[in-house]
Amino acid sequence: MNTLIFKSLAKKITFSSDTMWVELTDGRSLGVPLIYFPKLNNATVEQLNNYIISGGGVGIHWEHLDEDISVEGLLFGISDRTQKPKEHVYS
Repeated sequence: MNTLIFKSLAKKITFSSDTMWVELTDGRSLGVPLIYFPKLNNATVEQLNNYIISGGGVGIHWEHLDEDISVEGLLFGISDRTQKPKEHVYS
């Protein structure tokens, strides 16, 4: 049995005021809230637009922000995992 697997790859990235839009080579566009990635959420427009699509489209890299995001991770809904979750204090 042959199984055909399509790999989703990034083609272009754009930004609105609170969303990163990832245009994929298969024609889909994925909107991701910037708040999911604090480094991007706190970046200037100039910094946001200074990205490189890496690995032929498997990732997005911001050199000056020290941020790398995989397209596969975005499709799975994975956000920034470098931030510690806030602890809840119960009284």
